[in-house]
Amino acid sequence: MKKTVLLLLCLAIVTGIFISCAQSKSDGKTYIPLVSKGFQHQFWQAVKSGAEQAARDFNVEINFIGPESESQVDKQMEMLQTEMGKKPKALGFAALDSKAAIPLLQQLQKDNIPIIAFDSGVDSDIPLTTVSTNNKAAAAMAADKMAEAIGGNGKVAVIVHDQTSRTGIERRDGFLERMKSNYPNIEVVDVQYGGGDHLRSADIAKAVINGNPELKGYYGANEGSAIGVVNAVNELGISGRIVVIGFDSGKLQLDAIRSGLMYGAVQQNPVGMGYRTVEAAVKALKGESLPNHIDSGFVWADGKNLDTAEVQAVVYE
Repeated sequence: MKKTVLLLLCLAIVTGIFISCAQSKSDGKTYIPLVSKGFQHQFWQAVKSGAEQAARDFNVEINFIGPESESQVDKQMEMLQTEMGKKPKALGFAALDSKAAIPLLQQLQKDNIPIIAFDSGVDSDIPLTTVSTNNKAAAAMAADKMAEAIGGNGKVAVIVHDQTSRTGIERRDGFLERMKSNYPNIEVVDVQYGGGDHLRSADIAKAVINGNPELKGYYGANEGSAIGVVNAVNELGISGRIVVIGFDSGKLQLDAIRSGLMYGAVQQNPVGMGYRTVEAAVKALKGESLPNHIDSGFVWADGKNLDTAEVQAVVYE
């Protein structure tokens, strides 16, 4: 008899838990995960903060995740699959590889789940919009600033985070195309890829600098790439000899600009990017139409304007 009562009591407790969970799920907020390219850089933390602010403003629930390294395409695919299993109402996605995720995104599209690309799009029209910097235009600006700093002639090198994401491709091509079209006396001697990792990027940069003693400038196409170049210049003891131009901010880059180690850097608006990604997802769920691209903007920052209101509105430390 006691065993029967105990069994019934356990069943009641378990049933109550299931009912409670079901009620919690049905009463819960709209769930919109954001699968990012990374998580470790200050840039992604700034994107996350913008997304969290939007989640509060629009009363939705988000989960901002990303792999430890921006070279972990397989890890990002695993994260995307995990979030798909949670049956989200919409999803934000920043692709490490512009093609790898397409089969998974097709499944989301089949299930009528709106997809908002951010930072880096995919080679597909599945995302309803892409919230990003105009990366080719921003990279062209970096090329203009480099040309100005080295007097329109000489040798420069480039290090990019990857050659598979749209950001990597566009920030590379925007720089190279502007150099080729506007600055015939500047030679790009090397383009390398460091996975956005500052240690790996520093090793690559040191090798390139040692192999090109006449090098005048170095362009790093994201936070990790640019800091890698700064560290390489520091370790080689050649500060002031090479003009370093970066992309993004973060405390290390801003400190490098203030100290003169870095000439300047293109600044995105990561907080705005995160905010507009969630905002676009909410609009899509309401049936509102979205433009093909939502420009999150960029500005140039150097030692002369770093503390102006325009720049301070978008930098992150």
